[in-house]
Amino acid sequence: MAAQSSTSSRSRASSHGRLLLCSYGEKPVLRISGTKENPGCRFWGCVYFEVQQGCNFFRWADPETEVEHSEVARIRKKLSMMKSRTKAAEWKLKVYSAVVIVGELG
Repeated sequence: MAAQSSTSSRSRASSHGRLLLCSYGEKPVLRISGTKENPGCRFWGCVYFEVQQGCNFFRWADPETEVEHSEVARIRKKLSMMKSRTKAAEWKLKVYSAVVIVGELG
């Protein structure tokens, strides 16, 4: 997940009392998501984000956000499946309508 903006918070990023470190061994930076899916959500990310490759450290800053986002992801997946089923049903209805119209004309 990419962030569009960040804050300069590099102080003790902790999760459940543990010091967080990225794969470079650095303290992560508190960032604010600028994505369409998670606007304004705070997360901890690697200090070298978009500077060096290889570290994809990511952790939501607010524990309840993780639960909230997993619920949102589940609902989005369900919505996507429902949209796909609706499109399939609409297609079948169009085909059926075309067959009926052709049958009436013939």
